Amino acid sequence: MRVAMIGSGYVGLVSGACFADFGHIVTCVDKDAGKIDALRRGVMPIYEPGLDTLVESNVREARLSFTTDLAKGLEGADAAFIAVGTPSRRGDGHADLSYVYAAAKEIAEATAGPLVVVTKSTVPVGTGDEVERILRETRPDGDYAVVSNPEFLREGAAIADFKRPDRIVIGTDDARAREVMAELYRPLYLNQPPLLFTARRTSELIKYAGNAFLAVKITFINEIADLCEAVGADVQEVARGIGLDNRIGSKFLHAGPGYGGSCFPKDTQALAKTAQDAGTPVRIVETVVAVNDQRKRAMARKVVTACGGSVRGKTIAVLGLTFKPNTDDMREAPSLSVITALQDQGAIIRAYDPEGMEAAKSMLTDVGYAPNPYACVEGADALVIVTEWDAFRALDLGRVRSLMKTPIVIDLRNIYRPEDMKRRGFSYVGVGRPV
Repeated sequence: MRVAMIGSGYVGLVSGACFADFGHIVTCVDKDAGKIDALRRGVMPIYEPGLDTLVESNVREARLSFTTDLAKGLEGADAAFIAVGTPSRRGDGHADLSYVYAAAKEIAEATAGPLVVVTKSTVPVGTGDEVERILRETRPDGDYAVVSNPEFLREGAAIADFKRPDRIVIGTDDARAREVMAELYRPLYLNQPPLLFTARRTSELIKYAGNAFLAVKITFINEIADLCEAVGADVQEVARGIGLDNRIGSKFLHAGPGYGGSCFPKDTQALAKTAQDAGTPVRIVETVVAVNDQRKRAMARKVVTACGGSVRGKTIAVLGLTFKPNTDDMREAPSLSVITALQDQGAIIRAYDPEGMEAAKSMLTDVGYAPNPYACVEGADALVIVTEWDAFRALDLGRVRSLMKTPIVIDLRNIYRPEDMKRRGFSYVGVGRPV
């Protein structure tokens, strides 16, 4: 089948490359000429493990191409996926749908169909209705079927998630659209993922509800971590104890500095705003948003306490800047709040991240960047681990101890054992563990 993928960012590029790897003919369309030129040269706009190899192989096999010309991308297409950004709208927290609606209008101006138009971007309930209205208003003679097909890709594991998904949600009541979508995902038949066909509005809500529920789990275990510290319990053992209950599950029960990234912060806000507008507020989600925002700066207070009550004039080494490992995404990363709060209290920050430092430079000021973890900790008064990159899990702790001015480690991801750190001569503080 022929697919036009409108938007060549994280979701669009990964989805387009994976569809091409299934054997479909995919054209990725983007208005950013610089990005398209780079993609044609094999330069990826994002860091995602394995993506460069996947793109290269499918370009070589002539199944994947890139263009800035939407009309060219839509030539002969069976389906056009809208995979543009939906950031939080300034001022009110609603999702900014201007890019989605602009893409819909441009699709109608470029072709009359027949075409299945698929919203891949994360959008609030009812967006598909508006996309359909725009298509029909712009091209009354057009033949379109509008489908909701939300993505469930984890940054750092997106290719595996696309090829071995937990579920594929497709929102449509149109028979032709259903056939097209089933054919697009047919190569996954052997993996037997649940193919869930729903009404379009239900599909749109599934995405938001899913992300909000995971955000609730993260925030719940973070608050339990605070309780553990107060009463002398271990949050990791608590998480294991409750996670073994199949009704709860062990995933997303890892205490830390709060969630970040491109999805959870904006999606929880958008869901809360949608529910308020509908007159059915989701108080749990509203509270989660507030608690998560507060938690990030609270982690800075944990660092200050570990340093004896003051960090003024002290050098704090920060390992990990991205919101999670295996990505270069700095959006809403906890490190931003932690570093800014420490700087407000007079700390000197030196940081290292395997992939996120270039992006961080545009978001942080007066931060020194080190070429590796050991250069980062040299002469530091304290070390803060913010992101659990694999490269930080097996550091030469003897070398780290010898390089640091003061052997204080604040591990916001609990990647080390307190007893091991104590034996190696560190003053060690984790999250949700007895002090």
